[in-house]
Amino acid sequence: MKLRNQRTESARVGTHLLAGFAVTLAAVALYSGYTVWQMRGLEKLQDEIIDRNRSDSLLLLRIENDLNSLGLAMRDMLDGSEPYPLTAYQAQFRRVRGDLEDAVRREAALAPAGRDVEQGRYLTTSLRDFWDASDGLFALAANGEETKARELVRVSLDARREALTTTVSRLLVENNATEQEAAARIRAVYAGVERNVYVFAAAMAALILAAGVYVARMNRRMFAEVAALSARRSELAQQLISMQESTFQSISRELHDDFGQILTAIGTMLQRASRRMDENEPLRADLRETQQTVQDTLEKVRTLSRALHPVMIEEMGLESAIEHYLAGFRKQTGIAVEYEKTGAAHELAASAGIHVYRVMQEALTNVAKHSQSKTAWVRLRGLPDAMALEVEDAGVGFGSAPGGGMGLISMRERAELLRGRLEHENRNSGGALVRLTIPVDGRAEQGLRP
Repeated sequence: MKLRNQRTESARVGTHLLAGFAVTLAAVALYSGYTVWQMRGLEKLQDEIIDRNRSDSLLLLRIENDLNSLGLAMRDMLDGSEPYPLTAYQAQFRRVRGDLEDAVRREAALAPAGRDVEQGRYLTTSLRDFWDASDGLFALAANGEETKARELVRVSLDARREALTTTVSRLLVENNATEQEAAARIRAVYAGVERNVYVFAAAMAALILAAGVYVARMNRRMFAEVAALSARRSELAQQLISMQESTFQSISRELHDDFGQILTAIGTMLQRASRRMDENEPLRADLRETQQTVQDTLEKVRTLSRALHPVMIEEMGLESAIEHYLAGFRKQTGIAVEYEKTGAAHELAASAGIHVYRVMQEALTNVAKHSQSKTAWVRLRGLPDAMALEVEDAGVGFGSAPGGGMGLISMRERAELLRGRLEHENRNSGGALVRLTIPVDGRAEQGLRP
């Protein structure tokens, strides 16, 4: 049930995180779309208003410059200081007229969309009237009526030019005002984009902060649940070890007491029957062989009984039990085990000593099964406030030890039962080292775990 609740909680957390991620992506997409829309509007504003307005203003300046050229020419015509007839200015007027008509045509195509249509029409009409008047001027001059022609320049033609110049100047002022308005709109767009950046950054920071707080809270809760499960698992493992030792002790007692007594009785009966027969009786040899088989079986049962529960720990202490086990281990495996004991002696209760004994037993079993080493070292060190057990070999190390995981877990659980620490490492010179360190105080000596 608890595992199912954890999976449900994990699924809920994952759903919330995905929802938050989706909201973040949606916010980024909306903000990006809005910003792109603003930038395109800004680009359109710049292309359609500012750039076009500047091109139009350049054409208006061109028109104004041509009108000023005409004004200078008309001033020379009225001054009369040049020894040229008025018809001599006709070529200049014709050249300026071509340039003006081209500039006016181009300006009409680039005129801002917001300009009054009447202004453009007035400029075109006024310019046409000016050229009609200039044609009349040169017609009078061609007929020899220069006096009337100069009067026409003074009364009509110069006034028309001044009107055209005023109209162009007014259009330039309007273009300048339009450009200033567009610049203000651009500044407003930039200010809006900057404001949106700040708002978006603040929103993202708040969202990230909220997600971080949520994830931290969920992680704290999940870590607490994992720690609780780990503690429960450790407790169950320790209970399993205790039950295992209790079961081993019960089986060992049954083997020693029941099966051992039965085999001893059978051996005694066979011995008594053998004595009643003659020395040359063929059956007597069979009885002796059977008696030897019973004796061998009895020794195996006793060995198995001691392996299941080393009674020697209770009778003679941990150190004697270790020495006795190492003698049998050398004989069974052919591995040369060197035993070294240093430091102060600490008397542990049998319930604590059995765990130290099992750690050594499991470590040596791993040496025999996986290390491929023919030599091992067992060291028992008595420290002022602790006891250390080391098992070292010269084999292949932990990296290639198959199936050693459960053994290490069992050793670690036994170390926790004694409030100790289990370390395992590969040696630089080759081989592996397992070290068990347990504190030695009143609780350890009593075999208790706080």
